[in-house]
Amino acid sequence: MYGTREGNTVPETAAGQRGNAGFDALRGQLKEAATAFADGPDALEGILLGLVDDVDRAVREPLEIFPVCHHSPASATAMARRLREKQPKVVYLELCEDMAPLLTELRNCRLPVAVQAFASEVEGFPAAWAPLSVVAPITEASAEYQAIAYALDTPGVELVLVDRSSDHVFQWQTRDEEDGSEDMSPAPAAASAASPASPDEEAALHGDAVGVEIGDLRPRFAELEEHLLHHGRVRHWSEWWHQYVELPLGDADHDTYRQVMLLIGSLFRRLAPEDARRTRVDEDRERYMWTRMRAHLAETGTDPADCIYVCGAFHAASRVAEFGVAGADGFGISPPSASVWSYGLIPSSHTAIEAQFGLAPGSVSIAATQWTKNLKRTRVKPYRLAGQAGAKKAAQAAKRSAQAAPKAPAPAAAPDTAPDRLSGFLRLPPVLDGLDEAELLGWSVEIVRAARRNGYLASTADAIAVFETSILLAGMRDRARPTPYDFQDAAVTCIEKDAVPGRRDVRRLVEIMMGGDRIGRVGYDSLPPLARDVHDRLAPLGLDLQQRGVRRALLDMASRPELERCSDVLWMLRRLMPQDTARPIMGERRLGERSIQESWDLALGTNQRALIELGYEGVTIEQVLEQRLRKAAYDPRATAAIVLGAVEDATLHLRGGRLAAELGARALEVLTGERGVDGAPEVLSRIRRLLAYYRTSEPVLPPWIESFVKAGYAHYCTLLPTAFHDEDATGRQVAATLGFLFSMEGLALSLGCDRTQLELALAQAHPEDPARVALLWAARTHLGQLSREELRERCDGLLGNPLVVPAYPRYLSGFLHALEPVPQLADFVVEAVSNAFARLPDRVLLPWLPTLITTLRAEGADLAPLLIREAGRIFPGRLDALDTFVPPWRESPDPAAGAPRRPGAGTGARTGAALLAAHPESCDAVAALLGCDGTWTVADPAPAGAALLARHPEPAGALEALLVGA
Repeated sequence: MYGTREGNTVPETAAGQRGNAGFDALRGQLKEAATAFADGPDALEGILLGLVDDVDRAVREPLEIFPVCHHSPASATAMARRLREKQPKVVYLELCEDMAPLLTELRNCRLPVAVQAFASEVEGFPAAWAPLSVVAPITEASAEYQAIAYALDTPGVELVLVDRSSDHVFQWQTRDEEDGSEDMSPAPAAASAASPASPDEEAALHGDAVGVEIGDLRPRFAELEEHLLHHGRVRHWSEWWHQYVELPLGDADHDTYRQVMLLIGSLFRRLAPEDARRTRVDEDRERYMWTRMRAHLAETGTDPADCIYVCGAFHAASRVAEFGVAGADGFGISPPSASVWSYGLIPSSHTAIEAQFGLAPGSVSIAATQWTKNLKRTRVKPYRLAGQAGAKKAAQAAKRSAQAAPKAPAPAAAPDTAPDRLSGFLRLPPVLDGLDEAELLGWSVEIVRAARRNGYLASTADAIAVFETSILLAGMRDRARPTPYDFQDAAVTCIEKDAVPGRRDVRRLVEIMMGGDRIGRVGYDSLPPLARDVHDRLAPLGLDLQQRGVRRALLDMASRPELERCSDVLWMLRRLMPQDTARPIMGERRLGERSIQESWDLALGTNQRALIELGYEGVTIEQVLEQRLRKAAYDPRATAAIVLGAVEDATLHLRGGRLAAELGARALEVLTGERGVDGAPEVLSRIRRLLAYYRTSEPVLPPWIESFVKAGYAHYCTLLPTAFHDEDATGRQVAATLGFLFSMEGLALSLGCDRTQLELALAQAHPEDPARVALLWAARTHLGQLSREELRERCDGLLGNPLVVPAYPRYLSGFLHALEPVPQLADFVVEAVSNAFARLPDRVLLPWLPTLITTLRAEGADLAPLLIREAGRIFPGRLDALDTFVPPWRESPDPAAGAPRRPGAGTGARTGAALLAAHPESCDAVAALLGCDGTWTVADPAPAGAALLARHPEPAGALEALLVGA
């Protein structure tokens, strides 16, 4: 299904028999070296001679193979020089073939950017892989960009991408999984997973996409890389490559560059450890590319001498049987899966490229600086797409004229007479680049200036120290001229302190000074329709939202009603994109509420990748939001709370209507299928908001919400007895179930429900947990099955029972949760908590206090204000009154009334009667309205004071004793 191998690799003997006479001298020298170092011809001789055979084979191929290394300025310089010399008619490029249509859009972007293939819904792949994303970052200092710019801006030149498609990248992973391979990560030669450890914002520009790079050239043999780093006296591979490959090849001619890169690719390939999966992917990619190239040559009839094949040096030294225009046929290419792929350009950055492909921090920025130096030194005129952002008009005109001028192709050497450049290059001693004191001095002064701006106490002495230390480190590492890496180490040594005073340390400052982290931007014309629509609809704000950074937007809808549409767009972006894309500073949007003024912090330019990926899902943000709401509602794992949330968002952002009715019906379907009350709290809060909104904005309730309340009442009545006994259900969930039944009871009964269902459900509940028992008591009190006095007696009985006292705090937790369904018990809960503080022993009370606080904070945040308000109404507001305060539930009962009363209640009836007698007009009006006739009678004034003295004689006796003693 995924490709067959009828010919595996070319035998070494066959390659040797076809050897080029030009490399015979080199073969002889390597054979002598192998004999000397290995005490006789053995495996070492086979490896060394095999390297020459690989180079010889690639050089003699009629279709010119141009080996490159990704993001290499030496490769980019050699590519530009070779394209101007040869002027090929067809350029074959190692890049996913399905990305070809996007390359013309690069002229509207500021590099670096990444070409992206994206599939949100997958078919034929594991569902856990979704969404699928593949990115190919492109920088200006890269050979692939030079090839693309040449092919797109030169008339009569065709650009053909020949690497496997984005779909095949994941197809081959599926194939390896079916074969039982253990390592399922993409092969580093083809793709590498994004580094999750990088915390920088720029490092996450590619998201979790799989990265595809042209020309990954790094030793896969760990011991070889360690050996090279140790003897090269460098810290990481990027520094070694810069010092020992980039600089020597920067001025090399075409043949030397080509043969050296082929030799390096062959060396790393032959010394790679055995890895069946990785080798299989590499060889299948090579078979795929050569199959595509032969098919194109046969279809168009193009002469291979007029073509050039740009690929990684690792693949240029391929030994598969399908290698070359005369290679074997028979490699089967599987059809793409049924997944629907979308394509676009997303911004990239040097940091993102380094993080995704495991490069040293700052290496891509240093490569960009080296690219500029190469162009000045070699006077090679690079290719640049017409209209590319950042290009000067004069330079563009000169470039176009240079490209349009006819130039005869340089005579290419015959394949059998290719000169041997390797022998001379390998025998040359290292070229000692003289010290450029002016450049190094400028670096030293600049880093000190940058350090002082960032809070470091650096001075001129530090600049001198950095200058001298850079020379010292370069000498210790056998270098005559300090490299940027030497200078970075010297700056850290001389300037860095124990603590970083600002946001950036010295190492980061050096990276910025050497070129900084260049961040690309996709131009307006290359954005997907949705992204362009968003920018067009936000145009009334008058802000350049394509620039990176935060922009403050002020919306005064009262004076400019047209900004309401901008507000709608911003709230939808807030719902669909990362939170920092559109952050409201002032204003909010709720059901039935709209702000007349809003303030926003907008960062659309910073989150351009997220906006572009949003464009893969639809043409407008309304369409994308509707699709996401439907997807969330119809997900098999969706709960009633999630679907009601989708209904709320549809009503809030899309004006409800048909979509809200459809999702509401779905919420009813999901609710009736649930077998627990886990989502009851969220269901209750959302249905309350929706009911309040529809009651104030619509003449009648929508049919779906009536059906939902009616079915929900019956559903939760059925689940209530089980919920009281379910150990997995929390007290908050049981309380929310009761809250739904009590708050929706009036509407449910009007729609035909029977209250007997609720009464039977409570009768069937026999909880044993103290918190559930308290909830049941509160529910029965609400239904009138239990009076306040009976409830108070039960609580007093709990406090009077020494065996139950340790569990009393759990009863209080239940009463706290009961405030959700029965808020009328707020005064009783205050009474119960007060009695607990007054009567519970410290050994019970103190361990319970943290539980009470955490319960109120986590589950009773909305109930705490109710308790505080009720406590403020009951308790005195002054501290000095607290000593004489008597709670209402401890007041002495009135003998006449037989019930407790508050201070001043004894004269309340008489005061009220006197008030009515003094102002009879209101009572006369009510009597006339009711048709009642009557006359007023004057009551004799009662000796209230005498009765008070008779009931409380103690003050009078004390006064008498005081007077008699005086």
